Amino acid sequence: MLARTELSPQEALVCTMVLVAAAHDGITDREIGTMSALVQTLPVFHNFTTTQLELASDAAISLLREDDGIAHAMRLIRGALEPRLRETAYVLACEVIAADRLAGQPALRMLEMVREGLGIDGLLAAAIERTTRARHQRL
Repeated sequence: MLARTELSPQEALVCTMVLVAAAHDGITDREIGTMSALVQTLPVFHNFTTTQLELASDAAISLLREDDGIAHAMRLIRGALEPRLRETAYVLACEVIAADRLAGQPALRMLEMVREGLGIDGLLAAAIERTTRARHQRL
């Protein structure tokens, strides 16, 4: 994604997941598994292959290595997604963070940056976060 000027909607969704996963010391196997499972099962990724997931993930990581990479990524993501898919992007970001049971402050700060960058209303964000938390409860 170096010097990219636009993303497809599916690439933008993957980029959002990679942003939150890469917020700490690296992307965990659990986060990779979660991203792969989401791509394989959600209707928004219909006809998006695991090869495309790998390419989009690698490109997102390259984008993040740019000067001002996070801001550039957020501009591309927001530009690629219509408002209803911005909500989907936020749900996916929450799912990736929930997959990493040790998600700390860097991941939570990145989630906040994603929420703001996508223009997600605070009440909607709270509802999405609470739903995600409920889905990932353990006995």
